Amino acid sequence: MNRKGYCSIVLQALVDHRGHFLDVYVGWSVRAHDSRILRNSGLFHRPKAGTYFPRWELTVGDVPMPIYVVGDAAYSLLPWLMWSSTEWLDQNRARFNDRLNRAHNHVECTFGRLKAHFWCLLTRLKMGERNAMEVLAACCVLHNLVEQSGEAFLPARMVAEGQGYEQPHTAAIHQVHQDGVCIQEVLMNMFAQAP
Repeated sequence: MNRKGYCSIVLQALVDHRGHFLDVYVGWSVRAHDSRILRNSGLFHRPKAGTYFPRWELTVGDVPMPIYVVGDAAYSLLPWLMWSSTEWLDQNRARFNDRLNRAHNHVECTFGRLKAHFWCLLTRLKMGERNAMEVLAACCVLHNLVEQSGEAFLPARMVAEGQGYEQPHTAAIHQVHQDGVCIQEVLMNMFAQAP
């Protein structure tokens, strides 16, 4: 049961630039904080062990730059997980936030398209929790197939996506890893110099 009085299941997902789901982790209650769910997922442990992303060799100044995931402030700032900040918005940070927010909006749009493809996700699923988790994971797989096939998408379906059951929001935790701060600073400077 969530804080709004009905059952919800969390879908943690990694989305690529094409709007495809690369990693899905389903099954936690929305009562669990997003950062706790992440820490218990393969998506957390594989990048930490260096086994998730392809080998990447880029150094900016003297800082090795990893491939990173864009999240939100509900997660800890890590070397491979960046989020935008609302603290002291100087010009560099504002530009950095703009770039990260564009990527984050792409993720939100992908979730919107998932719900627009599979309207069953907009209502209560009349099945047991285990089956609901499997349906949710299957919808992600089918979403990828539909998106890869190039099937025409009807934007009118997105109107319905905003309707349904309001979900509770997760509070920001603002935990930072020092390497994550260093990488964030390098990215801010790099974005500040880009056109």
